Amino acid sequence: MRRRTGFRRLVFSFCLFALLAAGQEAGAQQSDPARGRATLVGTVVDSATGDPLSDVNVFIAESMRGTTTDDQGRFRLTGVPLGAQQLYVSFVGYESTSRSLNLRESRPYRFEFALQETVLEGEGVVVEAERDEQWQRRFERFKAAFLGETPNAEQAKIRNREVLSFDGGMGSLEAFAARPIVIENKALGYRVEYHLEDFKVTQRRTQYDGEPFFEELEGSPAQEAKWEKARREAFLGSFHHLMLAMIEDRVEEQGFKLFYRQNAPGGPPGRASSDPPGGGSFGSGFSGGGGRMSIEVSDIMTDGDAPDEHILDFQGAAEIIYLGEKQSEAYSTWREERTGRRGGRAPRYQTSQFWLERGPATVDYKGEVVERYGVTVSGYFGFERVADQVPKEYRPQ
Repeated sequence: MRRRTGFRRLVFSFCLFALLAAGQEAGAQQSDPARGRATLVGTVVDSATGDPLSDVNVFIAESMRGTTTDDQGRFRLTGVPLGAQQLYVSFVGYESTSRSLNLRESRPYRFEFALQETVLEGEGVVVEAERDEQWQRRFERFKAAFLGETPNAEQAKIRNREVLSFDGGMGSLEAFAARPIVIENKALGYRVEYHLEDFKVTQRRTQYDGEPFFEELEGSPAQEAKWEKARREAFLGSFHHLMLAMIEDRVEEQGFKLFYRQNAPGGPPGRASSDPPGGGSFGSGFSGGGGRMSIEVSDIMTDGDAPDEHILDFQGAAEIIYLGEKQSEAYSTWREERTGRRGGRAPRYQTSQFWLERGPATVDYKGEVVERYGVTVSGYFGFERVADQVPKEYRPQ
């Protein structure tokens, strides 16, 4: 099974916990450890003819690091951080492919890719279907689940919606993309090409998988300053920020508090439970402060067998309070719409939960979950989707 990395590996659950939080404001700033860089070079050819393919997109998934092949099918990608990376190769009319990398040395790495030609199905039909009311309803549901419903999502637009097709309806909806989805995110200042591989949403959860590539939009100095502020806010308090803080064992310094909820699915960290993670009702233990106990990073994360890898391994659900930013009104509205009830006194700070439905999950040194759908999240983590995602190399200045 190929190794995968990234925020998109999370599953977003609508099984929302009732929230309670208190604390003080805290700032945070993350920086990657000083590490070397590698250079990736290679060629891309047609698998049937062996002819070189020019203008093929070659990039590191979830990053701003990418290039295209020249007229001889050659590419050169410099400054790639060491560690686990996903090298993605995409060209219209050919099947996309990727290579899971574990870069251990600061040296050139050479690759050869032979792409298979494919037939794009459904795109012409979807163009006509845009005038169909059912397609429009499906698209609106997809957009809300994929981009999110945050203020940032309101400023993110899908520019080539004609590439999308759908199966199912309001109960369970699957989405397919004949080409990369082009997203213009004017809230964060990115143009994103999202290579969608899997998408499914039900009434209770959303899961999607794909490889995004980020490019910065051009703007005035004032606009760029606004984008930097928005990017910082999107990163701080995110699941990625939490993972980096846990790896460095600086959770409290970065503004997080870790808890375990007694009635969470699965039982407490390290202890078995009769209830499967993510299933059924959460019970009355989430209606107040009862049953919540403080935990340490070591209770749920340990060092992995491989260097620079860490293992999330626990039963039940971890609850996270981020003291650096208070809950937004948009989140309160989103939560009430999905639970069908008002949450009572709103928590002062952002509160989220995450749990493991498929056993232990690997996290690399960049704070990325390796296994596909290795972690399920809810609460504030479940509120923020693609429109609130920044490149994986982003760190606040």
